[in-house]
Amino acid sequence: MNYENRRASGIQSSPSMAIAMAAKKLQAEGRDIIDLSLGEPDFEPPQHVMDAASSAIRSGRIRYGAAAGTEALRSAILDKLSRDNDLAYALDEITVGNGAKQILFSAFLATLEEGDEVVIPTPCWVSYGDIVSLHGGKPVYVSCGQSNGFKLSAEQLEKSITPRTRWLMLNSPSNPTGAIYSLAEYRELEQVLACHPQILVLADEIYEHILLNDTPFISFGTACPELRDRTLIVNGVSKAYAMTGWRVGYAAGPRPLVASINKIQSQSVTSVCGVAQAAATAALNGDQAFVAHAAATFRRRSNLVTEGLSRIREIDFVPPDGAFYAFLGVKSILGRKTGAYTVLDNDTAVAAYLLNEFGVSSVPGVAFGCPSFIRLTIAASDENLQAACSRITKMIASLS
Repeated sequence: MNYENRRASGIQSSPSMAIAMAAKKLQAEGRDIIDLSLGEPDFEPPQHVMDAASSAIRSGRIRYGAAAGTEALRSAILDKLSRDNDLAYALDEITVGNGAKQILFSAFLATLEEGDEVVIPTPCWVSYGDIVSLHGGKPVYVSCGQSNGFKLSAEQLEKSITPRTRWLMLNSPSNPTGAIYSLAEYRELEQVLACHPQILVLADEIYEHILLNDTPFISFGTACPELRDRTLIVNGVSKAYAMTGWRVGYAAGPRPLVASINKIQSQSVTSVCGVAQAAATAALNGDQAFVAHAAATFRRRSNLVTEGLSRIREIDFVPPDGAFYAFLGVKSILGRKTGAYTVLDNDTAVAAYLLNEFGVSSVPGVAFGCPSFIRLTIAASDENLQAACSRITKMIASLS
């Protein structure tokens, strides 16, 4: 019996999660594995955030909540958008989801008709395309190479648009490359979008606070206010506050779109956990010193990895501007042989060899729509990052 419909059978499990589980299995078997597969801060949230969660439990905030999110959290999000991005929204233009991923699910479920197209610049986060496909849409991948700074140009956007284009996905800072769009680059995209009023923009800004050099972050909403009624800004507390498992994402957008997302949420998961929302409220309203400290930690680690990788001439690596990943070009070693005379004919083979023989887990670039690369997270200890660079060096030295 076939238990899957066409949409479910047409997608795959999250590649990064699958690799992380494989790494954990090897660790459980006693292998010395440095797991650099998942994008997850390796420290705990601020103490006041955890205290807020405990207080919520003790005070009985453990019942069903509003589909849109608690008023306290949505108010905190309004304050955050004003404080950090100079953006003004109303309370009913804010929605809260079980992570930013669920916001994407609900937004596409609310808006996509069968065959509608979503323009997705690549390299991109592993789940974008499959989420689109699950909701009857067609992902239109646009390759944005290293020569373009891994960013979409206005010319590329114009060429990708058809009468069926419904959404443009933008992610800055980017997973996996760390690329950050500038004000000028956003304005160029805006000029194209102004000629195509049917297109909505989903701006995934989850890595907003993780900046690794002096390249500034600007929200798409701040850069392109004329597109406010067509823009959904998606963010969350997972990355900035080390709250990945708490599953709290949020979005700001046009009132009718947000209302539709809330309606879908009421029929799917009902609401986000009240305890997690109380913690997220404390994160956004409380002392922001943790955010700056975490960003400084990731900046130092990025410099450490850059120093280690710069010694490996076979690796093509451009230091990231933001997020917490290193995106390594491995094209120069493709076609070479391992000690067992196995040919490394693609990035998946490179990642498998690096994990199985040298104990470093990574995610192949093909998962991000960019073959011949692998992605490492720098959300790991200095010791592990230095050891990983050393193991990569040894892996390449082992090839013939």
